[in-house]
Amino acid sequence: VQLQASGGGLVQPGGSLRLSCTGSAMTLDSYAINWFRQAPGKEREGISCISSTTDMTYYANSVKGRFTISRDYAKNTVYLQMDSLKPEDTAVYYCATDILGPICGPKLASFASWGQGTLVTVSS
Repeated sequence: VQLQASGGGLVQPGGSLRLSCTGSAMTLDSYAINWFRQAPGKEREGISCISSTTDMTYYANSVKGRFTISRDYAKNTVYLQMDSLKPEDTAVYYCATDILGPICGPKLASFASWGQGTLVTVSS
């Protein structure tokens, strides 16, 4: 299972970006998909998860109310809409399957497989 995150870039504080997560040679339908990020010198932080089929969503407190996770089964893609971005959101963002399969694990920390991330830089 190899996932690919894309859509990162440079954005000013208060701006928006939409990240996309696709699977190479695999369907994401049966997997819960997590987004996590890692900033230089900091620990990995799980920020959101969407389950399979029921599309239950979960968010870390640091992004709740600003980020929205969604999925398009027809396009085999999971999105992370990021609004009201702050400099502290600067990080490499990754998408990952969950070790629980179709269900989001507790504490947004149960990552099974991920691929290349995408860099988000929030700066004026």
